[in-house]
Amino acid sequence: MLDPSQIRAITLDLDDTLWPIWPTIHRAEEVLLLWLKERAAKTAQLFDTPKALRAIRERVEQERPDLRHDLSAMRRESIRLALRQAGDDEDLATPAFDLFFAERQRVQLFDDALPALEFLARRWPVVAVTNGNADIHHIGIGRFFRDSFNVMRTGFAKPDARIFHLAAAAVDVPPSAVLHVGDDAKLDAVAARDAGMHAVWLNRSGLDWPIEKEHPPTTVASLQALCDMLAS
Repeated sequence: MLDPSQIRAITLDLDDTLWPIWPTIHRAEEVLLLWLKERAAKTAQLFDTPKALRAIRERVEQERPDLRHDLSAMRRESIRLALRQAGDDEDLATPAFDLFFAERQRVQLFDDALPALEFLARRWPVVAVTNGNADIHHIGIGRFFRDSFNVMRTGFAKPDARIFHLAAAAVDVPPSAVLHVGDDAKLDAVAARDAGMHAVWLNRSGLDWPIEKEHPPTTVASLQALCDMLAS
């Protein structure tokens, strides 16, 4: 069991930990489609659904492995490719991405996220560690965090231990005194433990532990349950 007295800092995943990500992405893609209909009609006709936009993004992911961990660059290049295939102005990729990115920051926090952030930030320095491209300051929760790390900033992504170590160093705490909390069994729970941290798996859906070769860490069903555990 986790001993809260050993914890001197918290690192938090963002997507699907503090908010559900796919409703946000779907809405951002719909906003992008509406924009394309007004400014790049041929592209909007050729890629006329969020599913079609996602398919060309997946194509870029396969063809550009150098962008695989940079979600912003991958999305921008997928928009550029869609414009090129349709015969529209490729320079529209930048404003189109800017619109998508702004909408991607309009997340709907889980009900327990804000109270949990307030609880955690009062007691420990909190650092975001994410493979996504959410901006905590644009979202409006930056005041709870001492720092934030993603692949665009660091050049590497979870499960690489270096991103966890950077987060620990940012608050001058050894990894062994950091608790990482996230929803992904491999990228959060196992990766944090491999980096020398404590880990809590946030399992909102009641899933079975999916990694046979690894024993499950301390598991909670909500951020409220995490705070209750840490307060005990």
